Amino acid sequence: MFYLIHVFFILNFALLPGRYDSKRPESNFSLVESINTDSIDWYRPRFTERKEERFRMVEVFIQNNAYNPILDIHVLEAMRAVPRHKFVPSQFQDQAYMNHPLPLSQGQTISQPFIVAHMTELLQISAGDRILEIGTGSGYQAAVLSELTPFVYSIEIVGKLGKKAAVVLNELGYKTISLKIGDGYEGWEEHSPFDGIIVTCAPEKIPAPLLNQLKPGGRIVIPVGKAGMTQTLVVVEKDLKGKLKKQIQYPVVFVPMTGKAEEKIKD
Repeated sequence: MFYLIHVFFILNFALLPGRYDSKRPESNFSLVESINTDSIDWYRPRFTERKEERFRMVEVFIQNNAYNPILDIHVLEAMRAVPRHKFVPSQFQDQAYMNHPLPLSQGQTISQPFIVAHMTELLQISAGDRILEIGTGSGYQAAVLSELTPFVYSIEIVGKLGKKAAVVLNELGYKTISLKIGDGYEGWEEHSPFDGIIVTCAPEKIPAPLLNQLKPGGRIVIPVGKAGMTQTLVVVEKDLKGKLKKQIQYPVVFVPMTGKAEEKIKD
């Protein structure tokens, strides 16, 4: 059973004490009414706190990365805008704008800023694209995606982590992200097809449901490989005839995809 938490309604519905019921059927909410789908204009919150650190992070670690500088100006603007420290546990606040991953609860991590920026750039997002994220984690990647398009759908398999991310996103004002607690292996067929899919956990093989839910002309950015070992970041493009083309990027290390992905390994 999946549980949908739309950040626009979260304080009124999903996370009030005593309201979370494991037997409650999945609920669906539309995106906020302020989005103008004709001009694709939507509200994006802005923050002055630690702004200089954000800008320095982008300049040093992302825009002028020695090996793979990020060139997409919209991705750079998104990375400057989203306050990473708001998604980082309090004990790691002093490291929020360094270029390395940080631990979250439940054995999960928040990816290093460069990886977030590069995976976002690889998606080649246009405003109005429908983007699916597998592995909400802290909510940071979802916030970055929502700077580029209001149609962001994110799935987190760890209930406590997903609910916490939804609270943070709501409090910060990211109102156009739909968040569901469930197994990302199956994707989110109700909102498919997607222009882009980003996966922040590593399966041994790319889940077939994600490939099926990718729109012709769309892309999946995903780490692939065995748990506990170095994996490979892969971009899969689906052409207009439905043919898949794989591009290998570089070695990465992500937490493993759990749930049905683990079952598939045993089969």
